[in-house]
Amino acid sequence: MSAYLAAGSTIAQCQSASPLDALETRMLLMHALGLSRVQLITQSDKILDAEQAQQLNALLLRRINGEPMAYIIGEREFFGLNFYVTPDVLIPRPDTELLVELGLHYAPQASRLLDLGTGSGAIAIAIAQQRPDLQITAIDVSPAALNIAARNAARHLPPNSITLLQSDWYSALPAQQFSTIVSNPPYIVKDDQHLRQGDLRFEPIDALTDHADGLSAYRQIISGAKIRLTKNGWLLMEHGYDQSQAVQELLAAHGFSEVQSWPDLAGILRVSGGSFDRQ
Repeated sequence: MSAYLAAGSTIAQCQSASPLDALETRMLLMHALGLSRVQLITQSDKILDAEQAQQLNALLLRRINGEPMAYIIGEREFFGLNFYVTPDVLIPRPDTELLVELGLHYAPQASRLLDLGTGSGAIAIAIAQQRPDLQITAIDVSPAALNIAARNAARHLPPNSITLLQSDWYSALPAQQFSTIVSNPPYIVKDDQHLRQGDLRFEPIDALTDHADGLSAYRQIISGAKIRLTKNGWLLMEHGYDQSQAVQELLAAHGFSEVQSWPDLAGILRVSGGSFDRQ
C-alpha cells in the first residue's frame, strides 16, 4: 500500500502531503483523528503516531480508488441532518430533498404517510423530523438497509416516531391506507454505463436498477397505490432525468389526476406524481 503520510508528520504536513483536495483531506483527518474543524486548525502541530498514519493512508487509498467519501466516513448530510450510511444503502443526494419537500407539502395534517424503499431512512426521517403529526411507515426489502434506517431513526427522532417494516413493496403491509405515498425506487436501466462509473460502482445495485427498462418499479408502485391511497391521496416518486413523461403516462393510465412533474434545483424534472380519486 502506498504511504502518502508518514508517522511523525504533523497535521499541517499531512494536509500538504495528501494527494486529495483540501476539503476531502480535512474530512478524512477529522474522521480518523476524532477532531472538529476548529481542532484541526488549533492542533495543526499535533504529531501522528504510526497507527494513525497507517489508518490515514488506508483511508486515502480507499478514496483514491474511487470509494465514495460517504462510505469511508460512514455518514452523509441530507435535509440538514447527518445520516449513517454503509454500502448496504444508497447515499442520500441533494436532488432527493425535493421529494421530501413535496411530501411535506402534500401530506395532510395528522395523516398517514408511506415511504417505499426507504434505504437509509433519509426521506421518511427528514419528513418525520419536520412533521411529528404524521404517522409514517417506511419499508424496504433489505434487512441490512432497515438496520441502518433504524439507527438513523434513533439518532434523529423520539422512540416510535416511525414504523419500519421489511416488505417487497406493498406485499407485507397491513391492510391500511395512506394519504401520501413517497418513493425513490430503482430507476436506472439495466446495463446503463453509469452503473460502472463514479460512486454508483460502490452502491447497492438492486437499489439503483430494476435490471430491466427502468420503469418496472413504477408500474408496481402505481398499480398498488390505487388501493393503498385514501380518497384524493397523493403518490410522489423520484425518477431519472429523462423519465418524467413515461412516469406521467403510467400515472394517467392508472386513473391518477393532477398528474405533473417538479424540477430540482438544476431545473431537471426530478419528481412526478398525481392524486387518486377513489370513486
